[in-house]
Amino acid sequence: MKVVAKIALLWLVIGMVKANAQDDLTKLLEQETPKTTDYTSATFKGTRIINGHSVETVKKNHLDFLIHHRFDRLNSGAYNLFGLDYSTVRLGFEYGLTDNIMIGVGRSSVQKTYDFFGKAKLLRQASGTKNIPVSITGLVSAVIETQDKTLSTQDKTSYCTQLLIARKFNDKLSLQLNPTLLYRNRVATAAQERALFALGFGGRMKVSKRVSLNAEYYWAFRDQDIINDLGDKYNNSLAIGFDIETGGHVFQLHFTNSSGMVEKQFIGDTAGSWGKGDIRYGFNVSRTFSFDKRAKSMMK
Repeated sequence: MKVVAKIALLWLVIGMVKANAQDDLTKLLEQETPKTTDYTSATFKGTRIINGHSVETVKKNHLDFLIHHRFDRLNSGAYNLFGLDYSTVRLGFEYGLTDNIMIGVGRSSVQKTYDFFGKAKLLRQASGTKNIPVSITGLVSAVIETQDKTLSTQDKTSYCTQLLIARKFNDKLSLQLNPTLLYRNRVATAAQERALFALGFGGRMKVSKRVSLNAEYYWAFRDQDIINDLGDKYNNSLAIGFDIETGGHVFQLHFTNSSGMVEKQFIGDTAGSWGKGDIRYGFNVSRTFSFDKRAKSMMK
């Protein structure tokens, strides 16, 4: 019995020593293992949610070519093939100066408009050593409407400043908030203010591996009874559609009550009403081209 007791005591001591050694080894590994920060990617699939910008920027030395297309109103009737006989278009180029800073230029058929913008990531959602709950991107843009040749360039120019604040909750859901200041050097009616504040809401819900449901809405803080030069009331912009990702392309199919495709137009000048059927079918197409020589050399 004494021998059995001695053996049991020996095994107990060995077990305690082994446990302590394992604890010390675990602590040592935890100290030596570097802590990392995991940054969130692909909050949205492109630089646009639908009409408005997302928090995403074009990668460094990459160029995005975009085609934005809007048909006429669905309630224009069968004679106009429910809006398909007429359309407006915007062509744009966006280039990544760095992974966080991009510039862009575009030309729209609506009022023969040229737009220029710069966009920079100010904060990026992350977990790990840094716990950052949202991504924040700043946007500044200028628009020149060249259709009316009787006005000066200054009178035809408008400016927009936005903070794009987004959070990717999981692999399926992303939401974005867009505080916006739009300043117009010239307004259409005396009842309008040159400075227009607006608050945009946008979101993306992934429904399959390559398809997501997108929506956005811009609430403009103005007198909702203001009438434009065509006798229509100004309305808030609402757009709903789908993103379809196919390799280097992103197709966006959607419905919106806005004909314009830059902030000055869809935030400030939307006259279409969803309730009256002033809904336009449209699509955005983007194609990315890489000028990154290092990435190309690695692929060879």
